[in-house]
Amino acid sequence: MMGLKEDNEDSSRQFITIRNTNCKEDSTISKVAVIDLETTGLDPINDLIIEIGIVELNLKTCETKTLFNSFIKEPTFGEKHRDSWIFNNSDINFEDIQNAPPFEEFKEILNNIFDNYSTTAYNKSFDLGFLKARGIKIQKELPCIMRTATNICKIPFPNGGRGYKWPKCQEALDFFFPKSEYIEKHRAADDAAHEAKILFELYKRGYFQL
Repeated sequence: MMGLKEDNEDSSRQFITIRNTNCKEDSTISKVAVIDLETTGLDPINDLIIEIGIVELNLKTCETKTLFNSFIKEPTFGEKHRDSWIFNNSDINFEDIQNAPPFEEFKEILNNIFDNYSTTAYNKSFDLGFLKARGIKIQKELPCIMRTATNICKIPFPNGGRGYKWPKCQEALDFFFPKSEYIEKHRAADDAAHEAKILFELYKRGYFQL
Protein backbone atom coordinates (compact mmCIF):
# COMPACT_ATOMS: atom_id res chain seq x y z
CA MET A 1 0.00 0.00 0.00
CA MET A 2 1.52 3.32 -0.98
CA GLY A 3 1.25 6.61 0.83
CA LEU A 4 -1.81 6.95 3.05
CA LYS A 5 -4.03 5.17 0.69
CA GLU A 6 -3.32 7.74 2.69
CA ASP A 7 6.14 -11.91 -5.88
CA ASN A 8 8.67 -11.40 -14.78
CA GLU A 9 10.85 -13.43 -16.44
CA ASP A 10 12.74 -14.57 -13.35
CA SER A 11 10.38 -16.82 -11.42
CA SER A 12 11.98 -15.70 -8.15
CA ARG A 13 10.52 -12.24 -8.77
CA GLN A 14 7.11 -13.29 -10.11
CA PHE A 15 4.93 -14.22 -7.15
CA ILE A 16 1.64 -15.29 -8.67
CA THR A 17 -0.69 -16.94 -6.17
CA ILE A 18 -4.26 -17.82 -7.06
CA ARG A 19 -6.41 -20.04 -4.85
CA ASN A 20 -9.71 -21.75 -5.51
CA THR A 21 -12.38 -19.49 -4.02
CA ASN A 22 -15.43 -21.72 -4.42
CA CYS A 23 -16.49 -21.32 -0.81
CA LYS A 24 -19.17 -18.65 -0.96
CA GLU A 25 -21.46 -19.91 1.80
CA ASP A 26 -18.71 -20.37 4.41
CA SER A 27 -16.70 -17.28 3.44
CA THR A 28 -19.66 -14.93 3.89
CA ILE A 29 -20.18 -16.20 7.44
CA SER A 30 -16.71 -16.43 8.97
CA LYS A 31 -14.21 -15.39 6.32
CA VAL A 32 -13.64 -12.10 4.54
CA ALA A 33 -11.21 -10.79 1.94
CA VAL A 34 -8.77 -7.93 2.49
CA ILE A 35 -7.17 -6.38 -0.58
CA ASP A 36 -4.15 -4.14 -1.01
CA LEU A 37 -2.80 -2.55 -4.17
CA GLU A 38 0.53 -1.05 -5.08
CA THR A 39 0.21 1.72 -7.64
CA THR A 40 2.23 4.35 -9.47
CA GLY A 41 0.30 7.14 -7.75
CA LEU A 42 -2.92 8.17 -6.02
CA ASP A 43 -5.23 8.90 -8.97
CA PRO A 44 -7.29 5.88 -10.09
CA ILE A 45 -7.76 7.37 -13.56
CA ASN A 46 -4.27 8.62 -14.38
CA ASP A 47 -2.13 6.28 -12.29
CA LEU A 48 -1.70 2.52 -12.64
CA ILE A 49 -1.97 -0.62 -10.55
CA ILE A 50 1.29 -2.58 -10.47
CA GLU A 51 0.62 -5.23 -7.82
CA ILE A 52 -2.48 -6.82 -6.29
CA GLY A 53 -2.60 -8.83 -3.08
CA ILE A 54 -5.74 -10.36 -1.58
CA VAL A 55 -5.86 -12.39 1.63
CA GLU A 56 -8.62 -14.33 3.29
CA LEU A 57 -9.13 -13.56 6.98
CA ASN A 58 -10.78 -16.14 9.21
CA LEU A 59 -12.77 -14.12 11.73
CA LYS A 60 -12.86 -17.02 14.18
CA THR A 61 -9.12 -17.75 14.31
CA CYS A 62 -7.37 -14.65 12.85
CA GLU A 63 -5.66 -16.99 10.38
CA THR A 64 -4.90 -15.52 6.97
CA LYS A 65 -4.10 -17.14 3.65
CA THR A 66 -3.22 -15.58 0.33
CA LEU A 67 -5.94 -15.75 -2.30
CA PHE A 68 -4.20 -13.71 -4.98
CA ASN A 69 -0.74 -12.19 -5.26
CA SER A 70 0.80 -10.92 -8.47
CA PHE A 71 2.53 -8.07 -10.21
CA ILE A 72 0.42 -6.77 -13.07
CA LYS A 73 1.11 -4.56 -16.05
CA GLU A 74 -1.45 -2.12 -17.40
CA PRO A 75 -1.27 -1.15 -21.10
CA THR A 76 0.08 2.38 -20.59
CA PHE A 77 2.86 1.42 -18.18
CA GLY A 78 6.21 2.71 -19.44
CA GLU A 79 9.32 4.81 -18.88
CA LYS A 80 7.36 7.75 -17.48
CA HIS A 81 6.60 5.59 -14.43
CA ARG A 82 10.22 4.68 -13.69
CA ASP A 83 10.54 7.28 -10.93
CA SER A 84 7.24 6.47 -9.23
CA TRP A 85 7.22 6.61 -5.43
CA ILE A 86 6.70 2.86 -5.07
CA PHE A 87 9.97 1.97 -6.83
CA ASN A 88 11.92 4.06 -4.32
CA ASN A 89 10.08 2.87 -1.23
CA SER A 90 9.78 -0.91 -1.66
CA ASP A 91 11.75 -3.79 -3.15
CA ILE A 92 9.64 -3.70 -6.34
CA ASN A 93 11.67 -2.57 -9.31
CA PHE A 94 10.64 -1.14 -12.66
CA GLU A 95 11.64 -4.30 -14.53
CA ASP A 96 9.31 -6.42 -12.38
CA ILE A 97 6.37 -4.57 -13.86
CA GLN A 98 7.75 -4.39 -17.38
CA ASN A 99 7.77 -8.19 -17.39
CA ALA A 100 4.51 -8.72 -15.47
CA PRO A 101 1.35 -10.37 -16.84
CA PRO A 102 -1.30 -8.00 -18.24
CA PHE A 103 -4.09 -6.86 -15.93
CA GLU A 104 -6.76 -8.15 -18.33
CA GLU A 105 -5.51 -11.69 -17.75
CA PHE A 106 -6.75 -11.57 -14.17
CA LYS A 107 -10.07 -9.72 -14.36
CA GLU A 108 -12.21 -12.88 -14.38
CA ILE A 109 -10.22 -14.33 -11.47
CA LEU A 110 -10.62 -11.13 -9.45
CA ASN A 111 -14.33 -10.90 -10.13
CA ASN A 112 -14.69 -14.51 -8.99
CA ILE A 113 -12.99 -13.71 -5.67
CA PHE A 114 -15.27 -10.73 -5.10
CA ASP A 115 -18.31 -12.86 -5.97
CA ASN A 116 -17.37 -15.21 -3.13
CA TYR A 117 -16.11 -12.89 -0.38
CA SER A 118 -17.25 -9.83 1.47
CA THR A 119 -14.36 -7.43 0.89
CA THR A 120 -12.62 -4.45 2.37
CA ALA A 121 -9.25 -2.72 2.39
CA TYR A 122 -7.29 -0.55 4.76
CA ASN A 123 -8.22 2.57 2.79
CA LYS A 124 -11.24 1.16 1.00
CA SER A 125 -12.01 4.14 -1.20
CA PHE A 126 -8.46 4.06 -2.58
CA ASP A 127 -8.02 0.35 -3.34
CA LEU A 128 -11.57 -0.39 -4.40
CA GLY A 129 -11.69 2.88 -6.32
CA PHE A 130 -8.79 1.74 -8.54
CA LEU A 131 -10.50 -1.60 -9.19
CA LYS A 132 -13.92 -0.14 -9.90
CA ALA A 133 -12.36 2.29 -12.39
CA ARG A 134 -11.20 -0.82 -14.29
CA GLY A 135 -14.55 -2.55 -14.34
CA ILE A 136 -14.06 -4.86 -11.37
CA LYS A 137 -17.31 -5.43 -9.46
CA ILE A 138 -17.22 -5.65 -5.67
CA GLN A 139 -20.37 -7.52 -4.72
CA LYS A 140 -20.35 -6.93 -0.96
CA GLU A 141 -18.25 -4.20 0.65
CA LEU A 142 -17.41 -4.16 4.33
CA PRO A 143 -16.56 -1.00 6.30
CA CYS A 144 -13.23 0.71 5.70
CA ILE A 145 -10.56 -0.52 8.13
CA MET A 146 -8.83 2.87 8.35
CA ARG A 147 -11.99 4.85 9.01
CA THR A 148 -13.15 2.33 11.61
CA ALA A 149 -9.79 2.58 13.39
CA THR A 150 -9.75 6.40 13.46
CA ASN A 151 -11.69 6.92 16.68
CA ILE A 152 -9.89 4.04 18.40
CA CYS A 153 -6.34 5.09 17.55
CA LYS A 154 -7.23 8.74 18.33
CA ILE A 155 -4.25 10.30 16.56
CA PRO A 156 -4.54 14.11 16.65
CA PHE A 157 -4.00 16.26 13.61
CA PRO A 158 -0.38 17.52 13.61
CA ASN A 159 -1.48 21.17 13.48
CA GLY A 160 -4.37 20.83 15.89
CA GLY A 161 -8.02 20.81 14.95
CA ARG A 162 -11.09 18.93 16.05
CA GLY A 163 -11.38 15.18 15.90
CA TYR A 164 -8.70 12.71 14.86
CA LYS A 165 -6.81 12.14 11.65
CA TRP A 166 -7.07 8.96 9.63
CA PRO A 167 -4.24 6.74 10.89
CA LYS A 168 -1.66 5.58 8.40
CA CYS A 169 -1.41 1.81 8.27
CA GLN A 170 1.89 1.84 10.15
CA GLU A 171 0.36 4.04 12.85
CA ALA A 172 -2.54 1.61 13.29
CA LEU A 173 -0.15 -1.34 13.44
CA ASP A 174 1.93 0.44 16.08
CA PHE A 175 -1.22 1.19 18.09
CA PHE A 176 -2.72 -2.31 18.03
CA PHE A 177 0.58 -4.22 18.18
CA PRO A 178 2.98 -1.99 20.16
CA LYS A 179 5.47 -4.80 20.81
CA SER A 180 5.84 -5.66 17.14
CA GLU A 181 8.87 -4.40 15.23
CA TYR A 182 7.19 -4.91 11.87
CA ILE A 183 7.66 -2.12 9.31
CA GLU A 184 5.23 -1.85 6.41
CA LYS A 185 6.86 -3.27 3.27
CA HIS A 186 4.63 -1.70 0.62
CA ARG A 187 4.12 -5.13 -0.95
CA ALA A 188 0.50 -5.89 -1.67
CA ALA A 189 -0.02 -9.35 -0.15
CA ASP A 190 2.19 -8.69 2.86
CA ASP A 191 0.46 -5.38 3.55
CA ALA A 192 -2.97 -6.99 3.13
CA ALA A 193 -2.09 -9.70 5.66
CA HIS A 194 -1.10 -7.13 8.27
CA GLU A 195 -4.12 -4.96 7.50
CA ALA A 196 -6.24 -8.07 8.06
CA LYS A 197 -4.77 -8.34 11.55
CA ILE A 198 -5.91 -4.77 12.25
CA LEU A 199 -9.39 -5.71 11.02
CA PHE A 200 -9.41 -8.73 13.34
CA GLU A 201 -8.48 -6.58 16.33
CA LEU A 202 -11.30 -4.19 15.53
CA TYR A 203 -13.72 -7.09 15.07
CA LYS A 204 -12.61 -8.81 18.28
CA ARG A 205 -13.11 -5.59 20.26
CA GLY A 206 -16.60 -5.10 18.81
CA TYR A 207 -15.82 -2.08 16.61
CA PHE A 208 -16.01 -3.70 13.17
CA GLN A 209 -19.51 -4.55 11.97
CA LEU A 210 -20.08 -7.12 9.22
